[in-house]
Amino acid sequence: MAGEKLTRETVIEQALALADAEGVEGVTIRRLASRLGVTPMALYWHFKHKDELLGGLAEFVLAGVTAAVSPGDSWQKRLRAMVEAIVRVMRMHPCLPDLLAVVEVKNDIESFKRATELSLELLTTAGFTLNESYDVAGYLLNGAVALVKSQPYCPPNRSAAEEAESRRQHKLRLESLPPDRYPHMIAYGATLGEPPDRERYFAFGVDLLLAGIEAMAADKTRVPAGRERCASPDGEATAPAGGEPRAPAGGAV
Repeated sequence: MAGEKLTRETVIEQALALADAEGVEGVTIRRLASRLGVTPMALYWHFKHKDELLGGLAEFVLAGVTAAVSPGDSWQKRLRAMVEAIVRVMRMHPCLPDLLAVVEVKNDIESFKRATELSLELLTTAGFTLNESYDVAGYLLNGAVALVKSQPYCPPNRSAAEEAESRRQHKLRLESLPPDRYPHMIAYGATLGEPPDRERYFAFGVDLLLAGIEAMAADKTRVPAGRERCASPDGEATAPAGGEPRAPAGGAV
């Protein structure tokens, strides 16, 4: 690559390849310079230090978190699309969870700020307070990270043969358990003969993350039993049994 014009995009692309292959800790100015065939000083024209490089790397990766939805779609559909997008990008770039962990000021990353703002918009539309919405957005991000980092039998750089051997060993361990004490674990072990269905794993995981949020949002909008508004024959709102009269929907007059 020496002799070619060194651009910021080229530096980021090579840093991303290095981070995905060897982890974020493997990304150093010296190693990246060697990979690019330049001196470390050449990189300082684009990034003043490693922290700035990692911030640029995070910006580049998070810019790929796009969801094919329209503003008129329901908050549930738009939130699901966001979660699916972040999971998809994390699967493509396994360095992203660790990258987010080491970037100290994530709110300096424009794409992170846009995603956070959209999350708050969707979750407040769902009925959560701003504080609750911020917490829920964090739970979703951490849940997506856990989903990707904990995917079954898929540690980095493991071959298909090594993965199959790992499953076989796990299967043997489970099937050797006392059947009177662990019948369900033994039955689960019997399912490990075939490779895991990763697409099912991720789809189920996203469903699980969102189901709790959607259920809580439904609870927030549900009218408590015994508090339903009644209507008089002329269409005006009246009080529920035992309550005070209320103004019609739309505000007091």
